[in-house]
Amino acid sequence: MFGAQPKFDSHDRVGRVISLGATRHARSSRRRGRWIVAGCILIPLALPLAQCGKAPNAGMLAANTQATGDTFEDRFPAPQFKDRFPTEKESLAPYQRTAAAAPAQSAPKTAPSPVRVASISPTLTLPQPTEREDMTTLVSMKSSAFPYFGNNPRTDAPFLNVGNGDRRGHRSYGGRVFWQSETYNDNRVLVHVPESFDANKPGVIVVFFHGNGATLERDVRDRQQVPQQITDSGVNAVLLAPQMAVDAADSSAGKFWQPGGFKRFLDESASHLARLYGDPKSAQVFANMPVVIVGYSGGFLPTAWSLEVGGAASRVRGVLLLDAVYGELDKFASWIENNRTGFFVSSYTHYTRPRDRELMSMLRGKGIAVSESMDGPLRPGSVVFVQTRDGITHRSYVTQAWTEFPIQAVLTKMAATPALTRMASAPTSR
Repeated sequence: MFGAQPKFDSHDRVGRVISLGATRHARSSRRRGRWIVAGCILIPLALPLAQCGKAPNAGMLAANTQATGDTFEDRFPAPQFKDRFPTEKESLAPYQRTAAAAPAQSAPKTAPSPVRVASISPTLTLPQPTEREDMTTLVSMKSSAFPYFGNNPRTDAPFLNVGNGDRRGHRSYGGRVFWQSETYNDNRVLVHVPESFDANKPGVIVVFFHGNGATLERDVRDRQQVPQQITDSGVNAVLLAPQMAVDAADSSAGKFWQPGGFKRFLDESASHLARLYGDPKSAQVFANMPVVIVGYSGGFLPTAWSLEVGGAASRVRGVLLLDAVYGELDKFASWIENNRTGFFVSSYTHYTRPRDRELMSMLRGKGIAVSESMDGPLRPGSVVFVQTRDGITHRSYVTQAWTEFPIQAVLTKMAATPALTRMASAPTSR
């Protein structure tokens, strides 16, 4: 499990994935990937599991985009003490999976060393040469969202618009100042390759843009279980989740604001994914692999700009928005209209209902068919809006929307459609 919090720097390198196969694995318990660190010590921490104590109102979330709705205090209720600290069952020791050569009940359980060193060799001796393990790590990437020293394209003014001596910062839409050294200086990306991933089969890269007040370890990995949803979907998919503003009420897109920024991000990620997979020659496969973008909450902003100016719109074969239509409706509508081979799904609560309804009206005005149910198949050109029932909270939306684990559900539905599967198998010109 992930009770222990590894510490990473810009020299992190990843080990080799040691599994093959793209079949879906039914498991009685949820499994998680491993963290491998080059020359780093795993430091046990009492890890907060809540998102953040205070979060921005809807205006802050939109980050220079007009927004209306309830406050973020409504969406992110103050966490209880029990939400912040692990229970006795949530051990702080690193998780070590045991090889499944013998029946599960007879498999020995050995405690792992608290220090792991990255290696190109398997980290666990397996009796089956076809067995691999999930691999999950943090990788520093120059093309990730931050640090960013350019302009905000909405105002054409410098993004870092506040100074205090040698310190530089950004005054958010809500008026709060976030300092570059604390909030906009983390260029790490959460990378996940499931044990079942096979680079020789049709596959897809899932790019996840998290919302406000989040970190990759505490929220994306542990609380929202995004890597686990990728694995449990059984789909031949890998994950890239860039760190946006660190634990802050800000939706700024950073380098994803820049023309070609999303393409540069995907290009740089190919070699990292290949190393994590364990075959450097697979970099070309990852460089051409189709993409599904998932934007949650404030992640709508980097999603919209990646579609509009990112330079890789033709590689994007699907968009999933999770309670995230706060603005940029023109960008979403334009991508949907011009990319009829991809699918678009927006699931929403009453917080974003007015904007989702507005986007639906825009699309229908363009003659684009819109469905309001996830019961049907997901096909190329599908546009689906689905409102979730009362009682579903914004904070838990990545794990509970119209269904439990919505990212997993959409990937599974996508894989069940032959047209989308065949589409994902062909290299894409960039």
